[in-house]
Amino acid sequence: MLGSEIKKLLEDQVKHEFHSAYIYLGMHTYYAGKNLNGFANWFDVQVKEECDHGRLMLQYLLNNGEVAEFSAIDAITSDYDSFRAPLEEAYKHEVLITEKINRIYEAAYSAKDFRTLRFLDWFIQEQGEEEKNVDDLIKRYDLFGKDSQGLYQLDTELAARVYTAPSLVL
Repeated sequence: MLGSEIKKLLEDQVKHEFHSAYIYLGMHTYYAGKNLNGFANWFDVQVKEECDHGRLMLQYLLNNGEVAEFSAIDAITSDYDSFRAPLEEAYKHEVLITEKINRIYEAAYSAKDFRTLRFLDWFIQEQGEEEKNVDDLIKRYDLFGKDSQGLYQLDTELAARVYTAPSLVL
């Protein structure tokens, strides 16, 4: 049985993970509408990863005898001013998600909830990778994306990104 604060924070995180998927679906739609199918693919993989993260959080709640309550997910946009804008928003969003996971970790640490700490270790590492991946994409866009040939090559490279299911064991 989880403490009520930990349960609430994990329930909220389920929402945040699916909201992330929703945000990235909007970014996927934006790039697909601009015929940048590689960028669209990159964000489609992000959608799948975020859904997995939400499901992992949900399964952890269930494995600990908790039934999650779901709250509404906020509306998102799929309209941006530039090709770079969704990348910037994605980075800021990943930083926000990292802060939220760190808050859960802090609460679990204070409660001496070692099982939840162990569970969250994977998410802490994952968030480091998520932030780096988006930051690297922004840097590559800044280097190559302003030139049409460079943008085409970067888009082609992003089309090769393949979804891999998480390897976290609950």
